[in-house]
Order: sequence, then structure tokens, then C-alpha cells
Amino acid sequence: MRDQYQQQLDSILTELVEMTGFVRAALSQATEALLEADLTTAETVITGDLAIDDARERIEDESFEILARQAPVAGDLRMLVASLRMVADLERMGDLAVHIAKVARLRYPTRAVPEVLVPTIQFMAETADQMIASAAEIVATRDVNAARELESADDDMDKLRTSMFRILLGDDWSDGVEPAVDMALLGRYYERIGDHAVSMGRRIVFLVTGHHPAHV
Repeated sequence: MRDQYQQQLDSILTELVEMTGFVRAALSQATEALLEADLTTAETVITGDLAIDDARERIEDESFEILARQAPVAGDLRMLVASLRMVADLERMGDLAVHIAKVARLRYPTRAVPEVLVPTIQFMAETADQMIASAAEIVATRDVNAARELESADDDMDKLRTSMFRILLGDDWSDGVEPAVDMALLGRYYERIGDHAVSMGRRIVFLVTGHHPAHV
């Protein structure tokens, strides 16, 4: 029975890692739709969000079943609590990828991103993807030091968003108000994806140490 119980716990972490793959794919496709004015890819991201929602529901159901049947304590309980919160982070990242795809769809057939900000969006997308990948590795390995290093990547994301605002508010900005609003929103979406990856890292610190990062 104990072996089966441990397998159930391990399965939840495995499914969380698999779910990060869905989120990374959605983010990659959303960015492609944004930069290429690709309506088909944007629609793929929007409709494909159901798979991420289904994954969340499945992991939640499995976690609640273990809580109800096994009454876990100590580390096992922390693992389930952390998993329930991480799955919510992942679902929200998927939602943010959908928001990015919807901006691409809204501006089609025009590309939503002005040429001057294409490199910034590319860097933000790459940073967000790396942060999600790191979060997946941290979940799989429970590497507390790597979890803390995510904070540094988040600083890079914040710097990219700041540089975006410098361009939007600069005297040389000539693309108008509507694109500026789009870009401000897009910057926020990518930044929030990074924030959720950091949140996942902090959950792992809590899982391994029993303390929230602020108290470590």
C-alpha cells in the first residue's frame, strides 16, 4: 500500500512537469502568432488552452483524492499543498499565453508588435520560456538553490519591461497610442508568466525546507 501511495505522489509531480511542457508550447506559439501575424497559430493557442485546463483539473482531482483517502502529514502534506498551488500557477501561465495570442488575433492582419520592439518581445519570450523550463527542472529535482536562482532571471525580465517603457515613453515613439497600449499589456503578460515561474520555485523551497523563502 505504501508503494502505491508513493507512486501516486510521484505521479502528481510528473504530471506537473508534463504540464509545464503544454505551457511552454502555448507561449512559443503565442509569441510566433504575435511576431508573424499568424491567425491560425493564434487560434491554436486559444482553443488549445482546454488541454491545460484539463491537466489542472486532473492533478487537482488526484491531489484531493490523496488528501481524502490518505490524510497525509508533514512532507507529504506540504507536497500536495505546494502541487495544488503550482498547478494554479501553470494554468495562469497558460491563460496569459492565450492573452498574448488574442492580441495577435485582434491586430491581424497587421503585426501587433512595432519593429522597434520586436527584439524586446523576443527577449521577453525567451526569458519566460527559460524560466518555465527551470521551474519544471526544479519540480523534478527539488533543487532549492536552483529555485532561488529564478529570482535573478525575474530581475532580467523586470529590466526588459523597464526598457520597453523607456521606448514607449520616449520622444522617438511614433507608432501611436493603440500599439503603445498593446505593448504595455504584452509586457505585463510576459512579466507575469515569469512571476508565476518564480512562485513555483518558492513552492519548492517550501516543500523541501518547510519554510517559506522569506523565512529561509
